[in-house]
Amino acid sequence: MIFDRVLLKFAAVGIINTIAGAGLMFILYNFFGLSYWVSSAANYTAGGILSFFLNKYWTFKVRKWSLFMVIAFAATVVISYFLAYQIARTVINYMLAQYSGQIRDNIAMAAGMCLYFGFNYLGQRYIVFSKSRAGDHYADRERSD
Repeated sequence: MIFDRVLLKFAAVGIINTIAGAGLMFILYNFFGLSYWVSSAANYTAGGILSFFLNKYWTFKVRKWSLFMVIAFAATVVISYFLAYQIARTVINYMLAQYSGQIRDNIAMAAGMCLYFGFNYLGQRYIVFSKSRAGDHYADRERSD
């Protein structure tokens, strides 16, 4: 089942990541004087690491480790991002062709965020942290926690 308690936990992790990552980004930029790019990159790096651990242990309750899991997590994030934002931009540009590029881009970014959440959730749940795959990939480097 896709719509269950796990989805709510995944959404909560997303909110936590957003708050923590954005907080770090603005602190680095405004208080430490780091550049726009360094500050925003730190946001996504810290958010990704936090997301991995919170989703692994709390959302999906996976205790085993593997190189596959780490690579699949990163790949799922990247693929979800590009897929979501490309689909959103293409559809919105077609549907709202009569509006300015700025309006279309803003609506496409909002739609892309929603699509990203959905694609990323499905990838994390059914590929990265899938308990049915535990015997296939997670057993290659087990570690008890």
